[in-house]
Amino acid sequence: MDTRDWPIRAKLTALVVTPVAALLALWIFATTLTFGPALDLLSARTLLYDLGRPGERVVAELQRERRASVVQLSTPGTLPGLAEQRTRTDAAVAELRRRIGGDQLRDAADGRLDARLDALVAALDALPAGRGFIDRRQVDRVGAIGLYTGIVSSAFQAFSAMATLPDPDLNREALALTALGRARELLGQTDALLAGALTIGRFAEGEHLRLVQTIGNERFVAESAVADLPAPDRSAYQRLIEGDDFVRLRGMQEALLRANPSARPPVDARVWQTSHDAVQQRLREFELGEADGLADRSVPVAVGILVRLGVAGVLGLVAIVVSILVAVRVGRTLARRLTGVRTAVLEMAEHRLPDVVARLRRGEQVDVAREAPPLEYGGDEIGEVGRAFNEVRRTAVRAAVDEVTLRRGLNEVFLNLARRSQGLVHRQLALLDRMERRTEDPDELAELFRVDHLATRLRRHAEDLVILAGAAPGRGWRHPVAVLDVVRGAVSEVEAYDRVDIGTVQPAGVLGRAVADVIHLLAELIENATAFSPPETRVEVTGEQVPKGYAVEITDHGLGMSSQAVEDANRRLARPPEFDPADSARLGLFVVARLAARHGVRVTLCAEAPGGVTAVVLVPANLVTAEPPVAPPAAERSAAPVARLATLPRPRTARTRERPDQTVLPFAPARTSSVEAATDGDGLPRRVRRRGAPARPRPPAPADAPAVRSPEEVRRQMSALQAGTARGRRDGAAIHPVSPGHPDGTTVPAGGRPEGRDGGSEPSPPADPVPTPDPLTATERDA
Repeated sequence: MDTRDWPIRAKLTALVVTPVAALLALWIFATTLTFGPALDLLSARTLLYDLGRPGERVVAELQRERRASVVQLSTPGTLPGLAEQRTRTDAAVAELRRRIGGDQLRDAADGRLDARLDALVAALDALPAGRGFIDRRQVDRVGAIGLYTGIVSSAFQAFSAMATLPDPDLNREALALTALGRARELLGQTDALLAGALTIGRFAEGEHLRLVQTIGNERFVAESAVADLPAPDRSAYQRLIEGDDFVRLRGMQEALLRANPSARPPVDARVWQTSHDAVQQRLREFELGEADGLADRSVPVAVGILVRLGVAGVLGLVAIVVSILVAVRVGRTLARRLTGVRTAVLEMAEHRLPDVVARLRRGEQVDVAREAPPLEYGGDEIGEVGRAFNEVRRTAVRAAVDEVTLRRGLNEVFLNLARRSQGLVHRQLALLDRMERRTEDPDELAELFRVDHLATRLRRHAEDLVILAGAAPGRGWRHPVAVLDVVRGAVSEVEAYDRVDIGTVQPAGVLGRAVADVIHLLAELIENATAFSPPETRVEVTGEQVPKGYAVEITDHGLGMSSQAVEDANRRLARPPEFDPADSARLGLFVVARLAARHGVRVTLCAEAPGGVTAVVLVPANLVTAEPPVAPPAAERSAAPVARLATLPRPRTARTRERPDQTVLPFAPARTSSVEAATDGDGLPRRVRRRGAPARPRPPAPADAPAVRSPEEVRRQMSALQAGTARGRRDGAAIHPVSPGHPDGTTVPAGGRPEGRDGGSEPSPPADPVPTPDPLTATERDA
C-alpha cells in the first residue's frame, strides 16, 4: 500500500487510529477474559440446581433400581418392588431431560459440558432396552450391574464437566465433591453385588473378586477426595465417618474381604441393608450441603471479579478516551500547522508572488519586508520548516524584484535604442523626402522611392522594439483615416507588397489615435502571410462592416497551420503573454497581440483548406467612423495646405497592383516638378515618369538600355548599392574612427571636419527632433 500520496490528515488519522484501535482491541480482549470467568462463577448456581440436584436424584434412583434388578435376577420369580422403583426412576429421568433441554442450562454450559450432556441423554435412552434384557433374563447379575453402572458413569462425567470454575480453590473443592459422589457410587455397586450373593446364599464365580476390587476403589477414591476438601470440610467428613453406621459398615466390609469366596457371605443381610442405607443418606446429605456451600461461596468471588473487572474496564476506557483525545488534539494541531504552512506556500506561489511581479512590472514600489512577513510556526521541526520557507519566500520576492528590475532595465535599453533608431529613421525619411523633391531624373526618383520603402520598413521594426519595451510608438494622427488608406499604408510597409491584392474594402474610417497601431498590426499580419506562402501565390486583403465593428481579412495560400498551432496562437492573441526573449520566433505574434490589446482589437486565425491561413482583424466599433473625404490634388494642396475636397470620390477596385509605367508611393509626399502627381482616381499620389526640363538636358541613355526597369532589376541594383555603401562605411571606419561624441554615427577625419554617413565631405544635416509621424498625404502631415 503506497501512502506517499495520502493527505496529511489521512496519515495523521492512520497514526492515531491504529494504536487506539489496538488499545481498544486489547481492552476488549482483557475484559472478555475477565468477564468470562465471572459469568462462570455466577452460572455455578445454575449448573448446581439445573444439573447437579436432578442428576444426583437420577443416580440415586438408578442405584436402587440396580440393586432391585440384581435381586430379581437372583430369584426365579418377579420382585414386587422393581416396577415401583422403575416408576420413580423414570420420573427422575424425565425431570433431568427437561432441565437438560432447557435454554438456561445450555446457555450456562460450555462446549465440553454440552458434549457430556448429550452422552448422558444417549445413555438414558438405552435404559428401556436394558430393562428388557433383565426382564427376559438375558443377562446375569454382573451384566445388569454393568448396565446401570454405565448410565451412572455418564452422569458423573457430566458432573465432572461442571467443575470448570475460574477460582482454583472452588474448582478443587468441586472436583473433590464429585469424587466423593463416585466413592458413594462404588459403595452402591458393593451393595448390589452383596445383595445378589445374599439372596442365593453364595457368591457367583468372580463376584467376590469384583467385590474386593470395588471396596478397595471406594476407599481409595474417598480418601483422595477428602484430601482436596478444605480443612473444615475434612473435619466434618471425619466426624461423619466416625459414626456408628459407618463403623459398622466398615467392619462388615472387612469381614467380606476376609470371607471364603465359595462360602456364604459372613454378614447379616438386614444389618447390612440398614447400615448401607444410612451411610448412603448421610454421604448424600454431606455432598449436597457442600455443593450448596460451594455455590454460595462462588457468588462473592464472582462479584469481586466483576468489581475488579468494572474498575479495570473503566480505567481502561478512560485510558482509551484520554489516548483518543490526546491523539486527536495533537493530530489536529499538527494538521493545522502543516495546513498553515501549505496554505502560506500556495498563497505565495499562486497569489502574492505573481501579484508582486505584476505590481513591479506596472512600475510600483514593493517593500520586501511587508510582502514577505515572517510566519511563526513554533520551535519544533515544523517551525524550522516555516522559518526555512520564510527565507525562501523572502529570497523569491527579492529575486522577483531583481528580475523585474533587470527586465525594466533591459526594456529601458530597448526603448532607448529603439528611440534612437526611430529618430534616425525619421531623419532619413525627411532627408529622402527632400532628395525626392530635388530630383528630376525619373530613374533616380524610382531608386529613392525604393529606399524610402526600405526606410519605412525600418521604421516599423524600430517601433517593434518600442512595443517590446512596453511603450507606445510616437506616430499618430489627429483626424480619422479611411480604412482603404490604412490597408494601403500597411501594404506599403511590407517587403513583398507586389504580391498583395486589395480586394473589396467597404467604406469606413479609423480614429486617428489608432491609425498607426492598426497599420502596424496589419503590416505584421500581411508580412507573415507573404513570408509563409510560396512566392507565386497572392495574398488577399478585404474589409467589411460587421455588427461589432469593422473586420479586415488577410488570406494567404501557403503552408498553413495545424489545429493545435492555431489554437495556441489564438490564445496568445487573446491574452498577450509577457515577452520572453527565448521565444523570438513568435516576435511578430507578440507585437500583434500587444497592439490588439492596446485598442481592444480582436485578432483571430483560421486554417483554410487545403492550405493557408486567414487572419481576421476585428476593429471595435468605438474606433470606427464614417469614411473621411478624399484630400485635394497636389497642385491645389500647395496653394491651400489645409483644404479638403469633400466631394472628391475614393474609387475602389477589386485589385490594386503596380503598373510598369508608374510607381506606387503610399503615404509618400506629393511634389510638383518634372514628375507629375496623378490621383489615378483613388486619391493617392502616384509618380509618373516624364522627361526633365530642357534647361537641364540629361545625357542620352544607351541604345540597348530598356525603356522600363522591372522591379526585380531595381531590387538587384538596390542590393548592390546597399552592399557597396556598407563596404564603403567599413573602409571609412578603418581610416577615420568614429568619434565618441557623435551618437548619429558621423565620422571625424584627421582635419576635424565631420563627414556624412556615406563618407563624403558634405556634412550630415543636424539632428532634428522626432517629427510627427508620416501622414497619409502631405496635407495630412501639415494638418
